[in-house]
Amino acid sequence: MKAVIAYGDGYSVCDNCLTPFRLDYIKKPPIADFHVDLAAWLGMAEARVVPGARRGFQAVASTYVEKGDPVLVTALSHYTEFIAVEAAGGVAYEVPADETHQITADAAAGKIEEVIRSTGKTPKLLFVGHADYQFGNIHDVKGVARAAHEYDIPVLCNGAYTVGVMPVDGKDLGVDFIVGSGHKSMAAPAPSGVLAATAERAEEVFRTTEAHGDVSGRSFGIKEVEMMGCTLMGVTLIGMMASFPHVRERVRRWDGELENAAIVLDALLSIEGTEVLSEFPRRHTLTRIDTTGSFDRVAKTHKKRGFFLSSALRKRGITGVIPGSTRVWKYNTYGMTRKQAVYTAEAFTAIAEENELALR
Repeated sequence: MKAVIAYGDGYSVCDNCLTPFRLDYIKKPPIADFHVDLAAWLGMAEARVVPGARRGFQAVASTYVEKGDPVLVTALSHYTEFIAVEAAGGVAYEVPADETHQITADAAAGKIEEVIRSTGKTPKLLFVGHADYQFGNIHDVKGVARAAHEYDIPVLCNGAYTVGVMPVDGKDLGVDFIVGSGHKSMAAPAPSGVLAATAERAEEVFRTTEAHGDVSGRSFGIKEVEMMGCTLMGVTLIGMMASFPHVRERVRRWDGELENAAIVLDALLSIEGTEVLSEFPRRHTLTRIDTTGSFDRVAKTHKKRGFFLSSALRKRGITGVIPGSTRVWKYNTYGMTRKQAVYTAEAFTAIAEENELALR
């Protein structure tokens, strides 16, 4: 917060932008070093900061996709991936999820073949989520990337729900691009994000301008086209940088986060009629559950209807569950201490007992 206040002026960063007039070359504050550190941390060759993950999607899509080109997303993709494809003039085709809500390499290969047969074109790009926003499932990104590369299709890994909370290594995943969200998962102000690329793909997506003014004769140095010259400036960038040492450290404690998630989920599953819809055992702290057979039974006759659950939690100092949710809903335990996880778990079972729900 001190960094945010200190750099609140809109030109606080730009005032330090000297030759060659590009954000990632600024040495004081150490923005150039931050870009190098980001890329290395993600196992990629180069990185750029962007105003949210969606702008990373947009930059990559506009590099490779032309009007009418097929592009693969998945049945669990975020809407911004679809919009990035649409904005570039492409047509989105979904790789289906299996019955466990997983995106597999076989499904990706099958969809590629299907698109080639139906359109006569090889998809120009493939988007795949590392962990999706609906179920919090960790997908076989490595296998999907391998399948796509058999057809020379570049792969963008959407790490909005993983970059900054768990270890992510683009080289190990075998992807061409990783996109992360600063404000979702990197403890940064909104809107902020990161786009990282392999050395080969960086030359393409971070291409520099060749534009010239026909009257003035002006040219614009090494400004990058897909970055619109500059990207994330001022307070959002500095906030992202200030958080980075903490974020880099906390991803090493991912196992502890999963243990806390398991404590809460075990308590929920001990309530008869509750089911987990996400993959199980869990590999992410974001979980989707179905309490139609438990809490929703209470809601049918409770004077507060579906709001009884969030109300009972709030009385115990617990917030975050969407008010009125008693059927299918999701929650995320990330950032809880062990004591908080145990307290939350006990709160759910206590609320169940108070409302005469049986515990397994």
